[in-house]
Amino acid sequence: MFRDIEYENLEGDYVLIDVRSEGEYKEYTIPGAINIPIFNNEERKEIGTVYVRESVDKAKAMGVEAASKKLPYIYEKIYDLQKKYKKVVLFCARGGLRSTVLTTFLTSLGVKVYKLRGGYKGYRAYINRELPVLNEKVEYVILQGNTGMGKTKILKELKERGYNILDLEGCANHRGSLLGSVGIGKCNSQKAFESLVYEQLKERNGNLVFVEGESKRIGNIIIPNYIYNKMRESKRILVKGDLDYRAKNIIEEYTKEENWKEEVVQSLNNLRKYISEENIARYLEMVEKGEIVDLTKELMVKYYDPMYKNGEKKYKYLLVTEISSIKTACDIIEKWVAKL
Repeated sequence: MFRDIEYENLEGDYVLIDVRSEGEYKEYTIPGAINIPIFNNEERKEIGTVYVRESVDKAKAMGVEAASKKLPYIYEKIYDLQKKYKKVVLFCARGGLRSTVLTTFLTSLGVKVYKLRGGYKGYRAYINRELPVLNEKVEYVILQGNTGMGKTKILKELKERGYNILDLEGCANHRGSLLGSVGIGKCNSQKAFESLVYEQLKERNGNLVFVEGESKRIGNIIIPNYIYNKMRESKRILVKGDLDYRAKNIIEEYTKEENWKEEVVQSLNNLRKYISEENIARYLEMVEKGEIVDLTKELMVKYYDPMYKNGEKKYKYLLVTEISSIKTACDIIEKWVAKL
């Protein structure tokens, strides 16, 4: 018989297998989990509809038929993973029918697998319980600066130098700005965001953690109150740079992908409730003409900088510095940390 295992008891060499549909997996999962679905998106929808509207027995029969076609493939994939990991742990939404049936089937064939107790729901309860505890242990240092200062790049450079960071924008997959999704795809779900925050805080090698100053909302994500309130009370470093330096950083970041123009146009169209129709039309024309530097500077001066200045006066900064490169910023921060 297979064994149930709690997420908090997982350690050593293991791999997590998410047996839910591709759509469920894409919306949120346990970081690092591999998706080997029993039902695809359409099958799950059809079976679920029959379960609710017609008959539980009919839905189960449909599930058996759909799953049976995939069992040889699933067996082969998990058998191969068993050779690479000491523990193969399967989970579904609640640790119910999907993961139970599959673990029973595989165990009967001699494949040693575990089932995650409570499934994703059990894991989510663990995150809700443990993330506030981790947050309490952390001493944040907030990196503040106008849009275009390269704060995320500074964080990544600090990480390369061995410092702990929390990349909230990376966890959200959104830059937190008016055009924050350009070139990086859809914003993560709230559940996925909180899981990734937990992973970053868990991996730290000390309690001093650098994090970029953010508003409470990043795209569709809301920073939990216990994190946001602690950030507001934390030490701050203010980095400054001239408009040309900032514009250069933004253009490099936002124009990496081939379809950046289409995404910028779409984002500008989505901002009609914040920006006048006249200005939107002019900005779209600037994109078409390739006047990206002028557009970037105008957006910063008119929209980004005023929003930032409203919040800048609230805080007392332990370090204020003018920088001309990411390396310069990190060198200055390292000297500041050495004095702690």
